[in-house]
Amino acid sequence: MLELPPILDPAGPQAAPVTALSWILFVGGAVITLLIVGLMIVAVVGTDRLKAALAGERMILIGGLGFTIVSLLVLLIAGLGMTASLASRSGEEMLTVRVTGLRWWWRLEYPGFEAANELVIPAGQPVRIELRSADVLHSFWVPQLAGKRDMIPGKDNSLIIEADRPGVYAGYCTEFCGAGHALMQFRTIALPPDEYALWAAAQARPAALPADDLSQRGQRLFDRIGCGSCHNVAGTRAAGRTGPDLTHIGSRTMLGAGILPNNRGTLAGWTADPAASKPGVLMPGYTYLSAGELQALAAYMDGLE
Repeated sequence: MLELPPILDPAGPQAAPVTALSWILFVGGAVITLLIVGLMIVAVVGTDRLKAALAGERMILIGGLGFTIVSLLVLLIAGLGMTASLASRSGEEMLTVRVTGLRWWWRLEYPGFEAANELVIPAGQPVRIELRSADVLHSFWVPQLAGKRDMIPGKDNSLIIEADRPGVYAGYCTEFCGAGHALMQFRTIALPPDEYALWAAAQARPAALPADDLSQRGQRLFDRIGCGSCHNVAGTRAAGRTGPDLTHIGSRTMLGAGILPNNRGTLAGWTADPAASKPGVLMPGYTYLSAGELQALAAYMDGLE
């Protein structure tokens, strides 16, 4: 499910300076373009006297050299001011979440628990995001909350994000990273602080026990076909680290790194043939499972809230 970024609608103090600089570039570029077009029209249809004035050395120095220097100085000052404002909060104490980019999903490590593909934060509070890549070059971008930041293998990076108000904010990988790049998305969900505290406490608990016969059958099947060799489900025998943590997958709104709504139907379809929804995905398909088995697996995972 592709969500287009509202890049000119900042929802946090880290994004507002970036948006302001974007407007400066947009308006400045439009003015310069109109000026150049106007001069081109004068060069074609203007009087000989006007053409001669525009071709003089003074005009070339003022327009070609002076205007260029002034324009670049304005952009430099604006850029330095933005950088200073963004760096001013780096020493504050705040929630820290480690985000690791993998082909083609996001591992999220909070203090005390792990999640995937949905970054949940408290609204009105700054959050430090520590960025790493486990394989190739990625880039982390939540347009409404902050500028983008590259994730380079072997090099740690970081940025601060903050949401002024509760809401859901689309996020993207903005560095080409292979076949699944265009479908490597995520959501940042800003909750009121009291709701965030409840969410974090729930996420730190072990997985819920299967509530009915169908879910119990799904758990047995989950163990039998080896899902736990790649995925972790806290409190069970599943302790894999290759794929996303599934301890509370039932509480997430999306699947496949932001491309499918999370429900039993999509859980079953994704398990059977993930490549049909996300070409290039590294997870194998389980097309040999019957419809009943897929439904049981989906029921089990849907109950992991």
